[in-house]
Amino acid sequence: MANDASTVFDLVILGGGSGGYAAALRGAQLGLDVALIEKNKLGGTCLHNGCIPTKALLHAGEIADQAREAGQFGVKATFEGIDINAVHAYKDEVISGLYKGLQGLVASRKVTYIEGEGRLSSPTSVDVGGQRVQGRHVLLATGSVPKSLPGLEIDGNRIISSDHALTLDRVPQSAIILGGGVIGVEFASAWKSFGTDVTVIEGLKHLVPVEDENSSKILERAFRKRGIKFNLGTFFQKAEYTANGVKVTLADGKEFEAEVLLVAIGRGPVSQGLGYEEQGVAMDRGYVLVDEYMRTNVPTISAVGDLVPTLQLAHVGFAEGILVAERLAGLKTVPIDYDGVPRVTYCHPEVASVGITEAKAKEIYGADKVVALKYNLAGNGKSKILKTAGEIKLVQVKDGAVVGVHMVGDRMGEQVGEAQLIYNWEALPAEVAQLIHAHPTQNEALGEAHLALAGKPLHSHD
Repeated sequence: MANDASTVFDLVILGGGSGGYAAALRGAQLGLDVALIEKNKLGGTCLHNGCIPTKALLHAGEIADQAREAGQFGVKATFEGIDINAVHAYKDEVISGLYKGLQGLVASRKVTYIEGEGRLSSPTSVDVGGQRVQGRHVLLATGSVPKSLPGLEIDGNRIISSDHALTLDRVPQSAIILGGGVIGVEFASAWKSFGTDVTVIEGLKHLVPVEDENSSKILERAFRKRGIKFNLGTFFQKAEYTANGVKVTLADGKEFEAEVLLVAIGRGPVSQGLGYEEQGVAMDRGYVLVDEYMRTNVPTISAVGDLVPTLQLAHVGFAEGILVAERLAGLKTVPIDYDGVPRVTYCHPEVASVGITEAKAKEIYGADKVVALKYNLAGNGKSKILKTAGEIKLVQVKDGAVVGVHMVGDRMGEQVGEAQLIYNWEALPAEVAQLIHAHPTQNEALGEAHLALAGKPLHSHD
């Protein structure tokens, strides 16, 4: 392995996804000499196989639904179907523009970008393409890939992952989606809008099971109304090909058949065969273990993003990458409060939240110390105009701060920014209630909910 000993970077980053490129950009901005190594495309899963393409599909589905439902708004329109090639062209155009912009950013910050598959070769070096890249510090940011189950082979034909689903050359007539978390319900929503007959299989008791139970139940009602079928509380047993598709059998013997099976049970870390364990990096089930400052047990190595056991969200990767860069540059850093991270599931209707669930709050503070309030969007003028139903639920420590905001309804992802401020600033309901929210907006619903929690409801019943 050739070693250019004359160049020792301040920071060598293995992986150019959300966490890796955020660390590169911030590190270079702070004067660090940075090398960024990526085997595929800069931007990683989020830009090319995750956040961006899935939201483009969901938006295309939203347009399809609007065309079908235009008559209820007094607009004469007809829906003639989905041109999946044109949908992909639209999606790819969005990705391409962002990709070019990101490449320009990395070049403008004078980050040394190296294409190739890297491997950790020492606590201070990464080998890539016959070259040894030396650094005073190494950041591992190799991300994640779709997971499967023992005995369930994702073949890219009838049994597919989210990666395959994003490039599928047709709208399937019917689909079974294994997994009712974020990925599963987003694809269920998009495919239903495209005209697919969808069934979601979730082994736990609710869809989006990490959300507040109230949000899950509202989403389930909305999915039933849309004709999206789901089976909850029974785990997968096996899948087999039929003459025309796939048959899924559950542990209770129940069977489902469809044209395709989308395996959406989550994503696992990319860490195998990359030299991590050989260099003494502490691991658990493939994840790299870190402290609150993203430091591994090896002093010269940090790790961020889907590779570590924190929330698998692009914006979490951004924050973790920035934290590492600022720590290495000598700035004072503050650990991330993961409860304070906004979470959005972009199905129709959207599910958005920040803070802790009511159940978690009762566990921490005691059932008698927790107050919960629900504000129905039926009382919100803009939501009525949009014909969206849903609810905002606030969780408060009695006589104290709001510790959870849980929202279901169209465009709720756009309201979670203020919810994030409310949680992270430990706001009292009365403090939010005195703020004036623009009318008519959906954002106003957050203000109304806090008015009600403060004991002075306006457009809601006592």
